[in-house]
Amino acid sequence: MEQRHLGRTGLRVSRIGLGTLTWGRDVDEHDAADMLKAFWEAGGTLVDTADVYGDGEAEYLLGQLMEGLVPRRDLVISTKAGSVPDPDRRFDGSRGHLLAALDASLARLGTDHVDVWHVHAYDPDTPLEETLQALDLAVSSGRARYAGVSNFCGWQLAKAATWQLATPGTRTRLASTQLEYSLLQRGVEREVLPAALDLGIGLLPSSPLGRGVLTAKYRHSTPPDSRGASEHLAPFVEPYLDDTATRIVDAVQTAADGLAVTPLQVALAWVRDRPGVAAPIVGARNAQQLAGALSVEALTLPDEICRALDDVSAPVHRYPDHDWSTL
Repeated sequence: MEQRHLGRTGLRVSRIGLGTLTWGRDVDEHDAADMLKAFWEAGGTLVDTADVYGDGEAEYLLGQLMEGLVPRRDLVISTKAGSVPDPDRRFDGSRGHLLAALDASLARLGTDHVDVWHVHAYDPDTPLEETLQALDLAVSSGRARYAGVSNFCGWQLAKAATWQLATPGTRTRLASTQLEYSLLQRGVEREVLPAALDLGIGLLPSSPLGRGVLTAKYRHSTPPDSRGASEHLAPFVEPYLDDTATRIVDAVQTAADGLAVTPLQVALAWVRDRPGVAAPIVGARNAQQLAGALSVEALTLPDEICRALDDVSAPVHRYPDHDWSTL
């Protein structure tokens, strides 16, 4: 699998990442082992997790698999901290919480460092410089090699990245930002992506298949074994089952038919090759599903198909989202 630099850093990651959102909850240890091995054998390196995935079970399971199945040195482990199960405070970006969460993640993962550590979301109740100091301490102590943020909007990302660049050699520059990005969700193109490109931050798209909708499996009905039929994941899928999504999925299906590939391959190749993207993070239920995503390595979409998909999924960008001179 082709490797790409993560932002303006020396770290290289596989251009498809393996997500573990459902590990330890919907994905058991056997399916997780099969997927991790298949991913590694295909040349994949970037494995993304978080301390809240499966209430910590995803990290624990990944740590167990690294003990005997896949060498730790062959993987780029990315995890996140900052989300908390508190109805009154969804995110805790305080230095104390973040560093304690990192230590707990390392214990579950069974490693002395993670390769990339992300703040899971912006915390409006903690001064941003305090949150960012936790990243600096994590890197300077060797517990994290690189740092990034997740789910920051445009101004939050620009403020954080600029703060980190203000004192070179003292603060850790942001290597990456992780947000949802697909043909069904192109909101990052308004301000986040321009900021990331300007500041040298690599984008790690989550839900690159539109929460599974871009595979076209929901075109005519909801499969009983799908996320859309799952009690706890159906609300996650439902927003992308509207008329706008149907029009985009139909276009993806048409492109797939013309290229003799699957809608999954078309949708994933599109987002993988967007400017600023380092590696889409793909979640799968089993090795068979993952194989479909890994097969996209050999596919590059023709320019005319990319333009057609761009047109059918184009978001509305008006003042002041873009440079005034372009409006």
